[in-house]
Order: sequence, then C-alpha cells, then structure tokens
Amino acid sequence: MTEPTSTAGFDVRSFGAVGDGATRDGAAIQAAIDAAGRSGGGLVTVPAGTWLSAALSMRSGVELRIEAGAVLRASGEPADFPIVEARWEGVSRPVHAAFLSGSGLSRVALTGRGTIDGRGAHWWRRFRAGALSHPRPRLIAFSDCDDVLIEGLSLVDSPSWTVNPVRCTRVRVAGISIRNPADSPNTDGINPDSCRGVVIEACHISAGDDCITLKSGTEAEAAGLRLPCSDIVIANCVLEAGHGGIVIGSEMSGCVRNVVVSNCVMRGTDRGIRIKSRRGRGGTVEDIRISNIVMEGVGCPLAINLRYHCGAKGDGLVADRGHRPVGEGTPRVRRVSLSGMSARGARVAAAWIEGLPESPVEDLELRDIAIELACGEEGDPPSEPEMADGMELLRRRGFLSRNVRGLRLESVSIAGHEGPAFDFSGEAEGVLRHCRSSVRGAALVGLPEGQGMGLRLVDNEVPDGGSLLA
Repeated sequence: MTEPTSTAGFDVRSFGAVGDGATRDGAAIQAAIDAAGRSGGGLVTVPAGTWLSAALSMRSGVELRIEAGAVLRASGEPADFPIVEARWEGVSRPVHAAFLSGSGLSRVALTGRGTIDGRGAHWWRRFRAGALSHPRPRLIAFSDCDDVLIEGLSLVDSPSWTVNPVRCTRVRVAGISIRNPADSPNTDGINPDSCRGVVIEACHISAGDDCITLKSGTEAEAAGLRLPCSDIVIANCVLEAGHGGIVIGSEMSGCVRNVVVSNCVMRGTDRGIRIKSRRGRGGTVEDIRISNIVMEGVGCPLAINLRYHCGAKGDGLVADRGHRPVGEGTPRVRRVSLSGMSARGARVAAAWIEGLPESPVEDLELRDIAIELACGEEGDPPSEPEMADGMELLRRRGFLSRNVRGLRLESVSIAGHEGPAFDFSGEAEGVLRHCRSSVRGAALVGLPEGQGMGLRLVDNEVPDGGSLLA
C-alpha cells in the first residue's frame, strides 16, 4: 500500500471522543478522520476503550488504527446508518450505509489489534421480523477505491456482509479475525466484488454464510459496472462454519478469472470449494488454481452448480435439465484445477459437479485428492449437496458429476462412500487415472444404463470384491 502523503497523527480524544462505551463518539471520530484527510493524509488512532459510533466515512490517505484494547462499536440504531446507493447482491440499490465505508478513495487503511463490533443482533432481529425496508449495513465496504489495506483487526457480529470491496484495485486483507454466529443471516466474511489485484492472507473466518466469496455483479446491474473479479490470491486462511469455505458466485455476470488459492483449512462448512451460477446470469469463471487444502466435517468438499436457484426457485429456465440455446445469459466454468487436498468426515457427497447440457463444465482437473465420507449412524438424515430445484437428498455419496467435458481425475481416492465412488450422468468426457475406492464390494465407476463411455479409465484400482463399472 502507498504511504499517506502526511505522517501527521490524529488521536480521536483530541477531537472530543471519550471511549467510555456510553458516550456517542461518532462525530468526534469522524472529525479526526476528516482532519487527517484535509491535511493530505495521516494516522488516526483509536486507543484502548469502548467507542460508540454511528456510520463513519473514510478519507483518502488516512489510516484508522484501532489499537489493542480498543472496541469500535456500532450504535445499532437504523437512523445512524443513512440510506445510500450501493451494490448489494449484484445490483445497485438503496441500502443502509456500512459502518466503515469510502468511495472513490486512494491509499486508505484500517489497521490495529483492536475490535470492530457491528452489534449485528439488533439488525438480525429486525430482519427476521420483516421490519427493515432496506438491506442491512455491511461492516466494512469500499467502492471504486485504489490501494486498500485491512490488517490485524478482529471483526465481530457484522449486520450483514463483513468486508465488501466493490470495483476496487490493489486490496490487501491480512491477519484479521471475523467472528459471526453460525446462524446469523447472510453474514459473509470477505466478499471482493468486481475487484482486481486482491490478496487475502492469514485470516481466520467463522461466519453465518460463505466465508470468502468472489463476485462480479448480476445481469440486472448496468453493463459498465459489471467489471471482472480478477487476479486474486487467497492463502493461509482458516475458514469455519457457514455455507461455503471459498466460493465463486452466484453473482458472476462480469466474470471471475485468475484466482490462486493455497494452504487453507476448512472446518464444518456446508461446502468447501464452491462455484455457483445459473442460466440468465452469463459470465465466465476461468483459470482457477487451488492447492494444499485440508477439510474436516465439510458437507460437500467440492460443489460446482450451474442451476443455483437462490432467488429463482421454481424458475423453469433455471431448473430445466434439458438443453437450452446458448446466448449472452449462458454461464461458463472452465479451467479449474484442484490439487493436494484431503477431506475427512464429509457428510453429503465427495463432490457435486453439475454443468448445463449446452454449457458443460470444461477442463476440470483434480489431482492428489483424498476424501473420506463420515461414518455416521444409518439414521443420519440425508441433505442437499447443492441448492437447485429437483436436487436429490444424499448421504455419504461419492464423486457425482453431470455434464463435464475435459475432466481429469488423477490419484483421487474416496473412502466410506455409498454407491459408486465416481458416478456420472449427462455428458461425461475425460480420463480417470490412478483413482481408487477403499469400500469393499463397491463399483468404482457408475454410469446410467445406455450411456456411452466418454471416459478413459487408466490404471485405476478396483475395490476388493468390487467392480470397475456399476
């Protein structure tokens, strides 16, 4: 991040902030930020104490440092979060302002060892009661900014999405902790949206929705605002609870490309690596490289779903498993590689891959993968591997694939599964090499009756007492 143009220091106490947890300190904190901005940039410090505040706006060149022992706490009152225009779930609309935000800024930073408390319970209660006329605040949201740094902080109880840069370049999020209750609604962790040049590293995230999600707007957003989300690095993170560990979509009309993920641990999420979209959305997900991943207790370690129905449940176009014409609204997923992954205690399926008949998932490679399904009781309830109309309820199934072209599975082992280890339907074209199942008597590969063999099987290991084909 580029250094501020001024090294001046601004202590919020010098502007009248008290920090006793009862005094409303927002005006004083904002005055300190504004003064630093007018001076050409500088360091605004929030020392130890509890600082109650309304929504705050950052300024270019300003670093807001929340020191160890400091808690910057949101007021929780809707009147303190004015209605502004911002992208929310893929389209620009009126929303409550984020607790900390900025638009059109450069060289802006949020740092320190303190805590930002969104007091989300106030908002979750109103949301569940249907008492809100606009979407809830995000905790931190920057739009159309350059050189953004968020580092070291603990972020707790966000009203909705926690960190959401939109159309920003050169963003670094490092060493932060995010803790939102597992049942809190839509409290995603870090959601870069139409951003370029993003590094997310050494973060610990436990959220009520997806932990890290890459987005790029929907078909309802103006075309000029649907910029790609590209050149993304995610490394050395621990991701817990929530619906997905690392997710792409479903808002991806502007495309998501050039993503590298490495050295991450995922624990207890519904899905691990997840890509989701649907007809009408358009956009392409491509050149995704994922390596050195450990999962524990994840429902479905890998899910790619091009019939995602959230917000479109019952829509005939989205739900149809038949062939539809290819057009501007046809999504594409291609050149996705996953290597060096182990997953223990998967509950639903080893993987669920569903492309479209007119747009199969292309060039999907899995190499050096070991997935062990959970050894649960027979009465454990089955559940959905993904969110789509007509989705079958599953329990401890293997690698399930529908409509994939250019599939490469090499040294993939699956244990503890029911049914075939690798189960294909729709278009299935590619190669399985050195793959194995440890379930005695199981079939390695399952194909629907009458389906042609578009798969090459090379040096695979048939289970004891089992067969190569179901």
